[in-house]
Amino acid sequence: MTTYDKIYINGQWVASEGTATIPVFDSLTEQVMATIPEGTAGDVTKAAAAAKAAFESWSTLPKEERAKYMNRIGDALGGRMDEIASAISRETGMAKPLSNIIQVGIPINSFKQAAVLAESFNFSKEIGNSLVVREPIGVVGCITPWNYPLHQIAAKVAFAMAAGCTVVLKPSEVAPIDAFMLAEIIHEVGLPAGVFNLVTGTGPVVGEAIAASPDVDMVSFTGSTRAGRRVMQVGAETIKKVALELGGKSANIICDDLDDETFTKAVMGGTGQAFLNSGQTCSLLSRMLVPRSKLEQAEALAAAVANNIKVGDPFAEGTNVGPLASAAQRDRVQMYINKGIEEGAKLIAGGPGAPEGLDTGYYVKPTVFSEVSNDMTIAQEEIFGPVLSIIPYDGIDDAVAIANDSVYGLAGAVFAKDKETGIAIARRIRTGQVTVNGGGFNPNAPFGGYKQSGVGRELGEYGFEEFLEIKSLQL
Repeated sequence: MTTYDKIYINGQWVASEGTATIPVFDSLTEQVMATIPEGTAGDVTKAAAAAKAAFESWSTLPKEERAKYMNRIGDALGGRMDEIASAISRETGMAKPLSNIIQVGIPINSFKQAAVLAESFNFSKEIGNSLVVREPIGVVGCITPWNYPLHQIAAKVAFAMAAGCTVVLKPSEVAPIDAFMLAEIIHEVGLPAGVFNLVTGTGPVVGEAIAASPDVDMVSFTGSTRAGRRVMQVGAETIKKVALELGGKSANIICDDLDDETFTKAVMGGTGQAFLNSGQTCSLLSRMLVPRSKLEQAEALAAAVANNIKVGDPFAEGTNVGPLASAAQRDRVQMYINKGIEEGAKLIAGGPGAPEGLDTGYYVKPTVFSEVSNDMTIAQEEIFGPVLSIIPYDGIDDAVAIANDSVYGLAGAVFAKDKETGIAIARRIRTGQVTVNGGGFNPNAPFGGYKQSGVGRELGEYGFEEFLEIKSLQL
């Protein structure tokens, strides 16, 4: 077991004001793998003050120098990729090969891309007799989740610091180890004191203190819609900018113009994607919309995928799906599976209980429901587990209406006979991003949602802009 007994404030590892600790559990063994400090509001006050004091010198540092720091951090993450990915696999349950690529590979890209943007971004523009300039917003409070812990940290911290902001980070207490590793790297590369600060703890204490702090100019939060609503409420007291990346219940529309081969590919691929990271993905395509005439065909294909997925130790060769991140999350997902059965959805794969032979670890069976109506609980609420709902539709207008019948609007997908048709349908879906005909994830494109999926965008140029204020100079 690893003991982390200090937080990182003003360039130094220091003791928390509090004496309590928080256990971090291994998702495979259900045993405590580490302990971290349970930070206090007083810790946040000190961290925010340090960040505020460091802001002037950091924000006026030549952008080329800020870029060098981001590149050094990215390189150092690459040097510790295996170690960091292993920790995250134990925390979250993601299969280790995927952790290397996604949980560490994308954060490396974020620091590298932030460096590029720091140097290439046009911070000024002339409009008539005005010079419009963009300046760093100030101190940014970053509150991050446990499902893609380092990725979400990098999406905020890298771009905020590259833009000239200073930060106070509160990582999820469920998966915080990578945050300590990042802090170690930041210390080693010699980032100026106060630019990056780490305070671990719970949302109701540390998260609330960050949102309330008068020294914090902006909060960037990723997590549940319920918690995001609270961050926005608290932040409103000091009229600070609040960026939110929240929940999703994304629809995958499989069109009725596909030939059998393409239909098979779309259903099987969509089913497999619904179980990515054990379903612990905010942009998960958790609602599969299929033509009613092809429902039986879709059921057979989806059940075949779900029943052939290898669930088990994320470090074992061939594992597709590991455990969930916590006992609480496992129990929550089991509740939704039971709810689907109670409400009359047709269970075609998986179901309640742990997979056979996996009684230890937070495992859930990859589960598929069919004949789901969009007013069922499993079609409306974010489950955050390996549960797919297949919903039949009658015509493409009906499919679009079902897709948009959600409080969420984070992601979506369309599989059509040709790209132009797919794009036309994608434009009708009220979400922040839509995958057309299997297009790959672009880590440099903007990510974020409509409706209750959030406010603002992360990643790439649009994510960089979130951390900038706009000033007009009339000349």
